[in-house]
Amino acid sequence: MDHSTALTRPLPPDLHAPALRILRRLLAGIERPPALKLGDAILHELETHPEYTLVIRDPGLLRRLVLRPDPLLLADAYFRGVIDVEGDLYSALALKDHFEAVSLTWRDKLALWRDALMLRVSEQDDLKPVGGLASRMARRFAHRHSRQTDRAAISFHYDVSNAFYGLWLDVERVYSCAYFETAHDSLEQAQRNKLEHICRKLRLQPGDRLLDIGCGWGALVCWAARRHRVRAHGITLSERQFEYARERIRVEGLQGLVTVELRDYRDLDGVAVYDKVSSVGMFEHVGLANLPAYYAAVQRVLRPGGLFLNHGITHDEEGWNRTVATEFINRYVFPDGELDCVSNIQLGMERAGFEIHDVEGLRPHYALTLRHWVERLEARREEALQEVGEVTYRIWRLYMAACALEFESGGTGIYQIVASKRDRGTWPVPLTRRDLYRE
Repeated sequence: MDHSTALTRPLPPDLHAPALRILRRLLAGIERPPALKLGDAILHELETHPEYTLVIRDPGLLRRLVLRPDPLLLADAYFRGVIDVEGDLYSALALKDHFEAVSLTWRDKLALWRDALMLRVSEQDDLKPVGGLASRMARRFAHRHSRQTDRAAISFHYDVSNAFYGLWLDVERVYSCAYFETAHDSLEQAQRNKLEHICRKLRLQPGDRLLDIGCGWGALVCWAARRHRVRAHGITLSERQFEYARERIRVEGLQGLVTVELRDYRDLDGVAVYDKVSSVGMFEHVGLANLPAYYAAVQRVLRPGGLFLNHGITHDEEGWNRTVATEFINRYVFPDGELDCVSNIQLGMERAGFEIHDVEGLRPHYALTLRHWVERLEARREEALQEVGEVTYRIWRLYMAACALEFESGGTGIYQIVASKRDRGTWPVPLTRRDLYRE
């Protein structure tokens, strides 16, 4: 069902004024004010061209915003089609910071409530967060990070639909930060760059035994086997990714070099069985309390002197405190996801016995990647709606656009850290990085 159409209903002209008064007060002080529409009726147009128009499709939302001007309420209303954005979605995301700063006195609330009472309330005004059972399940995780809850959290995010991801990911199906040599690189080229960059950082050699923790749809293990003739093994908790990767290995004829399995990193077998270990976009799901166990698992399966590449997102502050941003991520996108600052990540790796050789920040690369993903998703909107429906499409569109802005602002970072399992002073990488950039 098209929510934006279903929830639109005309408001008598005599009620436009109270609706406009509420919106003007709530938006007072915003740097780039939008044009405003209530359903199909234009409430306010600026003399200058606005970057976007905020469309309120149910006036009942204004009542809720008067009582609780919460950015998460706006996000939920967008997911349901109760509000829409015509124009630049990135500009509209400034509403998050603005509504976090809105402070209404009791006098303000009383005056606005008088206006709000004039607005009719629909039967859908008592809105609960979207997502049904999945959303309720996400709020029950409580960052326990047991094997069961980690498996459920991974399924929540990654088992949406293989076909849905295929609409906007690159042909290799890499769902992590690409590596752009120039801002004009295509996403396809940038993701190939990233796969090769990781292989070179790990100094892969033919016959090396490579473990990829959180292997996704198999892009890295297949690339490493094809290009560097390693024996690669990938593990994932996502059943749909596992099924796709297993079929991909068969189609590419890599059965003799590549294997994948459904396995938790805590259940890895053996000691010193891998020459190299990669973990790309996975450790954000581990949980801060579980990071020592994660590092210990890598230490156990990596041979002495072997290299470990950890590629993951970081925060600009220590720990994972409850904020609008973290609540949004855990409620709608990554249940139980937790981030920390890069210095704490490095300290944890060193405490686990790793020697760090290289740290590379990729923050602008992820901003570019996310903008590509949003553009590609928007271009395939109708197919996405057929695959996952309006609500999921809107969640992903908003989430990825918001993340792009977070990376651009510096609130979120991403780093590749190359480290080794200590081996009596052995230095397992070249003296310079020149080998990473050879033609």
